[in-house]
Formats: sequence, structure tokens, C-alpha cells
Amino acid sequence: MEVILTVDHLRKHFSAEAVLVDVSFQLRAGDKVGLVGPNGCGKTTLMNILAGREESEKGSIDKASGINIGYLEQRPDVITDRTVIEEARLALASLIEMQHEAERIATAMSDTKDESAIARLAARYDIIHESLQRHDAYHLDHRISRILHGVGFTDNDFEKSVTALSGGEMNRLNLAKLLLEEPDIMLLDEPSNHLDLPATEWLEEFLHATSAAVILVSHDRYFLDRVTNRTFELYHGTIDDYSGNFTKYVSLKEERLAVQTRTYEKYTEDVEKAKEFIRRNHYGMKAAQAEDRRKKLERLLESPVDLPRKIDVPAMYFHKPPRAGDMIFRFDNVSKGFATENGVIKPLFHSVTFNIERGERWGILGPNGCGKTTLLKCLLNLITPDTGKIIHGAGLKIGYFDQQLTELNDEMQVVDAIRPAKKIFEEPARRNLLGAFGLTGDQQLQSIKSLSGGQRCRAALAKLSAEDANVLILDEPTNHLDVWARAGLEKAIREFDGTVLFISHDRYFVDRIADHLLIIQPNGQFKTLEGNYSTFKQMIASGLLIDPFNTDGINDRKENTNSTGKVNFSNLKSSDIKISNTKNTNKENLTDKQIAQKQWKENAKRKEAEKKKNNRNETTSFQNTTNTTKKEKRIRKFPFRKITDIEAEIFARETHLMTLNEDLLQPEITRNRERIRTIHLEIKEEQEKINTLYEHWDEANELNW
Repeated sequence: MEVILTVDHLRKHFSAEAVLVDVSFQLRAGDKVGLVGPNGCGKTTLMNILAGREESEKGSIDKASGINIGYLEQRPDVITDRTVIEEARLALASLIEMQHEAERIATAMSDTKDESAIARLAARYDIIHESLQRHDAYHLDHRISRILHGVGFTDNDFEKSVTALSGGEMNRLNLAKLLLEEPDIMLLDEPSNHLDLPATEWLEEFLHATSAAVILVSHDRYFLDRVTNRTFELYHGTIDDYSGNFTKYVSLKEERLAVQTRTYEKYTEDVEKAKEFIRRNHYGMKAAQAEDRRKKLERLLESPVDLPRKIDVPAMYFHKPPRAGDMIFRFDNVSKGFATENGVIKPLFHSVTFNIERGERWGILGPNGCGKTTLLKCLLNLITPDTGKIIHGAGLKIGYFDQQLTELNDEMQVVDAIRPAKKIFEEPARRNLLGAFGLTGDQQLQSIKSLSGGQRCRAALAKLSAEDANVLILDEPTNHLDVWARAGLEKAIREFDGTVLFISHDRYFVDRIADHLLIIQPNGQFKTLEGNYSTFKQMIASGLLIDPFNTDGINDRKENTNSTGKVNFSNLKSSDIKISNTKNTNKENLTDKQIAQKQWKENAKRKEAEKKKNNRNETTSFQNTTNTTKKEKRIRKFPFRKITDIEAEIFARETHLMTLNEDLLQPEITRNRERIRTIHLEIKEEQEKINTLYEHWDEANELNW
């Protein structure tokens, strides 16, 4: 791939502190780069320098000829009377002007009789026409509409004045303009901020498909995984370049860090040995050898080995909580709404009925504005439900993390602000706790109001840990945290011996933490699901769950059937995933296979009825029609076997298949060609057996009853 951007030895200081020490890299056409690093390492500074918003003290940036750079500004200051769609069209002003020029040339060609003039105009028209076709400029209105819809605007928003937009809406409009321009290089600093889940997923697909090169700063690990093919790690003012997305980076980083650690340990060992030998033998029979060692030591010290680039994950933890009762919360027919301007009550959620038991970790999912935070506040008795009640179990001690971080006193020092009321908690212990959450040294003595967003979030989490709660209620706990702090929080919650109920837009966090999900839909209904975010997406893809974020398809449930009406289970796991419509909690929870079997039976009955209807003669009685369309018994292809036994074997083989695929990613295996070939043969054999088992499962469902 052609190199379109070369960055050499950039340096930047703020006062005495070096932010960028020696940044060098090359960007190729089509690269999708994730720029990662801990909070405060200089990512935004580097993006500003690349975009020409700031100057570096040293170094150079060279672009290939004709390459243009687009930068997503986080806080655009736009004062205009234009509407949203008019402002969006400005991003395509050059193409629109080119269209007008083509129209003018066509008119001039029809009005002139001069052959030489017509030839010149025709040549210019061909150039413009080719450029318009290359930029798909004959469908600009559709393109504008598609991208505005993609980032979350509705048709009703198109004619809204730009001055009436909120800060989040303005950022989304600015993102849409950049995507419409589609420059050769896109610099995107947290582009998924202010986007809901559908808009985020749409943006992932857009960036994955675009031919433009992208440098992306994001703390959303799912986003990084789906978009990027390279990763730049910015740390201590320099960049390390890794091939692959964020997950691949984590794996390669671990290997590289191990090598760096061994190299550094060997270097320090050699230095210490040389110093000790010189000290012992500076005088005496081995003085000549000592002099030789001194020269060797000088050479070592002239070319020191860099410290390992280890980015520490904060050692966050929550104290062992007092034991609560088995039942933590019981939601009994809980509903809540709000009054609109015309006095009509609009429901947020209704008839919420489910139980939370000790030790469970529940994530709450749903589109923006569906009432997730309101539900938590009803649980905490901060808001009274319109109907129903929430029963608290015995022995509960609840800790609450408010996404607005209002639990902290702005005027207090951090080390004092985290001390719970009515608890003896000495300052050394508080300092140790703050250190575990990544706040060290003078940061502990700052006032809360002087902290950055990420530091304030860490302080709030430390205060939550100090409260010794056995139930954690978390509202967007990962806001402002970098990926290493998020990893530390995930580990702390997984090791927490209590109950957790949380809201988060971080899909990776939900996937790692949740073992149950409460899914609130725009119509106020809800479902519970046993599993994590991957389970949630799998159920939607299989047609067994309505996507609450797809408001256009709320009433259209997807049927995952093939032409014969049989359910396609090839993409389903066989683990016991439970899903229930908790509008009626007396119904038995069903596994995904049981639900699919039920759907299959219903489809079969419907198709049988349609077949009877098509064959029915107007003069024939209903009884005769039934007899003429009676289905003949199918001959078995496989021996009789219980459905549960088949499902158990499918689960075991699919688990083994997943293990084989994971083995292919192991470093020691990737270097062993023979082992790779053997694993591929095993995978092929296992997949063939699984396909046969699914056929057997189909037959058993049809003939075993």
C-alpha cells in the first residue's frame, strides 16, 4: 500500500512536562489505525498536530501529493441560521458546484455553433462527468439522507435550525459532515460519543467499508475491534506500532512486553555484575580484567536498554461484603411514566416483574430515553413508581455509583471525600485504596473539583469500595475511564462477592460482567435474558429476540427459517440460554432450543394450514380436505435417539470446536505448521459431525413425537 503520511520525530512540551518525546510512524492508504494509550498520554495533542490545529516543537509531517486530512472536532462552535440538512450539504459544496458547472457547460454546448468551442466544452464536460461519477455525485441527496440517518437524525430533524441543536446533536452533525466529505485521511477523536447503539454500529460499518485511511481514538473496545487493522500505542511520548485490532494488540503487547522485560533484566544483571567485579578487583591480580570490565560497563551505559513499556492496570478491588439474603430485589408490576407538555402521561416502562438473587450481575439494556436510570432511582427509593412495588431483601447494604458523580463533595480533598460516614477509616488505608484505583501522590490531596473526569470517576469508585456494600448499583461506571482502568474495574467486579446491577453503553464491559440482562424496549415492555452481550446479539441474529434498539422493526420479528420452514440452528450455541417474556413471570423459562422448537412447530402448523387451504375445493367438505392433505410418515435416516442426548453432543462438539479455533491463535501453535494443519483437519472433521448432528436433531424433532 502507498504511504500517504509520514511523521518523523515529533516533540511537544506543556510547560516542563514532555507530552510527545519522539513520535514517528507511517500511514498507508486504507489503514484503519486505533490510537490507544492511558488518559493524559497526549493522544488528543497528537491528533491536533496532525490536523494542523497545533504546532510541534520539533519534527516533520509529510503528506503525499493531493492528500487531504479531515478532523472531527469535539466541540465545534457553529453559529448559523442554516438547517441541519443545509449545513450537511456544505460538506459536499465542491461536488454540488461541479454539478452546476456541468449543467452550465451542457447549456453552452447546445447554444454554440463553433465546433472548436464545442470540442473544448465537451472535453471539460467529460472530465467533470468522470469526477462526478467517481465521487457518486449523482445521488447526493440520498447520500446526505443516509449519513444523517446513520448518525441518529430523523427526517423531522432535517429542517431543524442548527442553533437549536444540543451539544451532542452538534457533534453528530459535525461527524456527518466529515463522513460526507470522506477525506483521504480521517482523524476521529472519540467519534462514538453522543451516539446511541444503532448509530455506533452503523458508524462501525461505514468506517470499515470506507477507502479512506482512519486514525481513531476511542475507549470503546468493541468499536476498535470492528474498525481497526493497526494499533498505535502512545506511551511515555513515543509510539509502538502493532498490526491488527485491539484484541490482537493486547495479545501481541503481552508477547512484546515479555521480551522487553527479559532484555531489561539481562541488561541490569550485566551492569550489576560488571560493577561488582570492578569493585572487588580494582586493585590486585585481576586489575587488568577489572579495567576490561570497566570499558564494557561504559559501552553498556552508553546504550541503555529502555524500560519495559508496561501500562499498569489499576489493582481496583471491592471489600468482601457482609452476606445478604438469597433474594436481593423483587420487582412486582413496576411502572413509571412522565407527563408530556400537553399533559399526557407517556410510559417509560410498565409491568416490570422479575427477581434478582444474591451473587447475580444484571446489566440493563435499552435505547436512550427508555427509563434505565429512572428504574435504578425507583429501586433506590429516589423516585416513586406509578404502580407496583420493589421489595428489598434482608441484610442489604447498597452502594450507588451515580453517572453525574454527585456522591462526591467538590470542596473536599480526595483523601477525605472518599471516607464513608460512620466508619473508622484511617488516612493510610484511604491512601492505599486510592492508589489501587489509580490516584497517587499529590492527586490524593487535590480538591474533588480540580480533578479531571477520569480522576473524579476513579475517586467515586474508591468511595464506593470504602462503603463495604454487598449490592452495587452502577450507572455508567466506565465513563471517562481509559481501557486499562476499565479492565481493572471489570476484574474487581468479577471478583466481588456480592450482587451487581448496572447500566453501561460499553458493550465489551457488558459482555465481560453481566450474567443476566434486563432489556427495556421502546414500547415499555421488557424481557430478561440469562447471559451477556454476546448472548443478546446471538439471540437477535437468530430471530429469537426483538432488537430493542431497532425501533423500525419492533413489531416485525425476524424468522430465521429456510425455504422448508425449518429453523436454522447453525449459528446457535447449545448452552442453556434462558429467555422469558417477564410480562408473565409464571411462564417457565425456556432454552433457546426449546423456543426454536416451539417456533418450528408453529411454522409447520401454519404451512400445513396453508397447504390445506390451497388444495381445498369449494365443493369439498373440511373433513375430506383434511384427509386428502394428510402428511405421510417420513422414513428415518438416523437411528432413534433422544433429543436431549443429541443437544448435549452438539454442545460438547461446538465447545471443542471453539477450543480448536482459540488454539489457532496461540503463539506457540502459529509457529508450528504441522500442528496448524492437524488442527484445521480436526476443525473440518468436527464441523462435519456437527452438521450431521443438526440433521439428526431435525429428524428427531419431526419424528420423535
